[in-house]
Amino acid sequence: MVSRRVRRRRTEFAFGGFLFLVLIIYLAGFSGGSGKPTASTSTTSSSSTTGHAATLAAQHFPKNSPLNPDWKGNGHTVTLGFGGDVHFEGVVGAKLAQDASTALGTTIPQLFSGSNLSMVNLETAVTDGTCPEPQNKPYIFDAPASAITALKSASISLATEANDHGFDCGPQGLSQNLTIASQDSYPIIGIGNNAAQAFTPYRVTLNGQRIAIISATQVIANNLVSTWTASAAQPGVASAIDPTELVHEVQQVRKTADTVIVYVHWGTETQSCPNPSQEPLAQQLVNAGADIVVGTDAHVLSGAGYLGSAYVDYGLGNFAFYDNAAPETDSGALIISAQGRHITSAAWRPATLLSGLPQPLSGQPATAAIGSWNSARSCTNLAATSSSSVATLNGETKTFVAPPTTTTTSTATGTSGNTGATTTTTSSTGSTTSTSSTHATTTTTTPASTTTAPTDNAGG
Repeated sequence: MVSRRVRRRRTEFAFGGFLFLVLIIYLAGFSGGSGKPTASTSTTSSSSTTGHAATLAAQHFPKNSPLNPDWKGNGHTVTLGFGGDVHFEGVVGAKLAQDASTALGTTIPQLFSGSNLSMVNLETAVTDGTCPEPQNKPYIFDAPASAITALKSASISLATEANDHGFDCGPQGLSQNLTIASQDSYPIIGIGNNAAQAFTPYRVTLNGQRIAIISATQVIANNLVSTWTASAAQPGVASAIDPTELVHEVQQVRKTADTVIVYVHWGTETQSCPNPSQEPLAQQLVNAGADIVVGTDAHVLSGAGYLGSAYVDYGLGNFAFYDNAAPETDSGALIISAQGRHITSAAWRPATLLSGLPQPLSGQPATAAIGSWNSARSCTNLAATSSSSVATLNGETKTFVAPPTTTTTSTATGTSGNTGATTTTTSSTGSTTSTSSTHATTTTTTPASTTTAPTDNAGG
């Protein structure tokens, strides 16, 4: 009898222990089964944490959408060619007057060989030749309508005039410019009768891939910002001094384009390294979904490379220009191939300006030029190879808020030997901007309001 009680108690004790163990397991599973990482699983090295975060971020993008950084469109490759500053002053202007069909020579198609599309910055207003309203600035660049013939003959697909010369001939000149481009069926972006037109992207389908290109300028002379900036009520250039509208346009285009490109007029003249206003803008544009960001204005070659999986070039230099001494004569074409948002290759085809036009380099000079171009990357915070995308879903979809005001001052020496003072004051407060990048030579006399000095580095 006693032995039976003992066995019964032992059995009851064992069964109670089993139930207690089950209860503990249940409670542990309930508290830890929400899918959230525990302390032990979230403690990793910085590199693996970054990779894990990138993977989690990618999972939040819609899978079959251009908003996803892994988007490749239809999988076909498109090759794009980008050149720098083009105008028709000096020796290039003389060639235009002689014969528009040969004004840009025969080498540009060679530099863009294999590209499905090619683009340059047209650093001049295009009018009927009268420049009806010359602006209050040191140098006015004005080309006749035959400039469009020259661009077409050189197999340049399109141009941007979002720069510090696109409005050199005022509202009437811009009206002529738009009319000439329309009549010649030639796409010129970055200018418009209003902001909506100035920011309107160039869209084209190549190899079944939807390509969109937007253009804007960070460079407008201080005294002209209010009158040059295209708005709902006035004509002008697409301005990126306040990046809000440009970033918004990238976000909108990102939804329906396989590859998004932004061509920006930015930088400090004669400086190969990006200034403090360029890197934040590049980051903002890439966060918003830009796959390629390129630009000009320094008139020298600047560094290029990858910002995550996007490709950025801070300065394409001069492409057809009257500068006649290095480094302003260092030139070339940037050739980028892409499958949707995936950059498959990026290469620099070096050239040198001779009589204002780019002459492709080969052999040892080409090798040296490419080496120099690669070296310029060292001050850009860009990488030589692609890595995980830095785009975010919030960046691509949420309303962009402009960053606080930043002010930077630096000096440089232009090709004429004068000291050029460059002051960048960016005020980003919603949709208003008080000042901008300016370029001025320190001379004792006020320059005339027409272009007379071939040593001008296109400043102001």
